[in-house]
Parts: sequence; C-alpha cells; structure tokens
Amino acid sequence: MTLLFRRKLLNSIVLTLSGMAAIAGLFMLAWILGDVAWKGFAAINWNFFTALPTPAGVKGGGLANAIVGTLLMTGTAACIAVPFGMMSGTYLAEFGKNNIFGHFVRFVADILVSAPSIVIGVFVYLILVKPMHNFSGWAGAFALAIIMLPVVSRTTEEMLRLVPPEIREASLALGSPYWKMTYKIIYRSAASGIFTGVMLAVARVAGETAPLLFTALNSPYWMHGMNEPMANLTVVLFNYAMSPYDDWHMLAWGAAFIITISVLAVNVFTRIILRTKRRRS
Repeated sequence: MTLLFRRKLLNSIVLTLSGMAAIAGLFMLAWILGDVAWKGFAAINWNFFTALPTPAGVKGGGLANAIVGTLLMTGTAACIAVPFGMMSGTYLAEFGKNNIFGHFVRFVADILVSAPSIVIGVFVYLILVKPMHNFSGWAGAFALAIIMLPVVSRTTEEMLRLVPPEIREASLALGSPYWKMTYKIIYRSAASGIFTGVMLAVARVAGETAPLLFTALNSPYWMHGMNEPMANLTVVLFNYAMSPYDDWHMLAWGAAFIITISVLAVNVFTRIILRTKRRRS
C-alpha cells in the first residue's frame, strides 16, 4: 500500500505541475495575443493598407509598401523553395532511404531546420549582397527560401513515406513508369500533407526579421523591382518599435497585428486540413 500510495502521489504531483505549466503557457499566449489585438487593431484603417510611411514626426501614413514587399518576397521564396524542397523530399523518400548520399542530405536538412535565421542572413549577405554592392528583394527572398527549403523537404519525405507501398506496387504492376506513378498517384495521396508542410514553412518565414536586415534592408518608398532595397513588415516593425515617435509606435502595433493574424490564420488553416485528412483516412 505504501508503494502504491507513493506512485499515486507522484503521479498526482506530476499531473498537477504539467497542468500548471500548460495553463501558464496558455495564459502567456492569450496575454500576448490580446495585447497585440487590442493595440494593433486601433492602428488598422484604410490608410494603413494604401498609404506610404510618413517622415518622422508627421502624422498619418501607412505601410502599403511593406505589406506588398512582404508578400512579394514570401511568394518568391515559396516559388524557389517548394519545387526544390519537393524534389529533395521525393528523392529521400523514394531513392535515398539507405544510401550514404541520402543520409547526408537528410543530415544537412536537419541542420538547416535548426540553424539560426541570422546566420542564414549573414550567409546570403556574403554571397549576394556584398558582391553585388546592393541590398535587394531577391536577396531577401533567397534567404527566406533557404529557411523554407529543409522544412518542405523533410515534410515531403515524411508524407510520401506514409503512402502504403502496396499503392506503388499496384501502379508499377500495371506497367506505369516510376515517374508517372510518383506524379499521378503518390503525390495525389500525399497532397494534403505536403500542402500542410508548405503552409507551415510559409508561416515560419512570415515573421523572420534577422535575415531581411542583412539582405532586403528596408525602404520608405514604393519598389520599382526586386533589384533594390525592399520594405517589409518585420523590419518596419523593428525600426518603428525602437523609435521615439508615438505615430510610428502605433504603426508598429498595426504591423505586429497583421503578422500575428496572418501566421495564426495559416497555422489554423493547416491544422484543419491535416485533421480533415486524418478523419478521411
């Protein structure tokens, strides 16, 4: 009875501490989201989405160029990272299960997943910005693509591995070439999982600031192309939050609200897709 009592007591203590930790985490999350929503929503108006930033000390203005710049760089990064990530994940799942090169690629992808984003920003600065003597949206998109690439690759690999081997065997037995079987059948079976991984990768880079400080920098003007410094929400948020002007602080809260809502929406959307896929399975 004494041993049973000790086990029950220890189990109760651990459950209580775990529950308290979960409640503390939820409380902090609710506090942060509530504070951002309360102060950020007050900055949202028509000018916020259509006007350019005003000079220091001048009231009004918006972050239209930063919103467009963020969308352009994130979209360009996705266009670069998704195809290469899917091809890499396909190789790892279909051909690189047991060979040395597959293990090496998987190891490098795992390192890149955990690599600090500021290190990637410095790397892109050294290979693109410094030789070209110019900050640019292309450099920012390339840095974000490097961050996205391992996430898409590893997610694609895991999703393809979940496809039953009997499906592959049945397709090959009917005389289908391996590439057509992969494209027509395997990809379709794992489409929702791969899409979930892509969305999570986009959500991850949407709030990155450090790599863009070294690559895209910032600009208070409309961009005429991606070969020049480009405004983005995260760097604008960083700069405005550190400024002594109340108007810029208000715009910084608005930028934080837009980023938070966007990342939250992407995560909720991907969770819904993943849950729907599991129920169908």
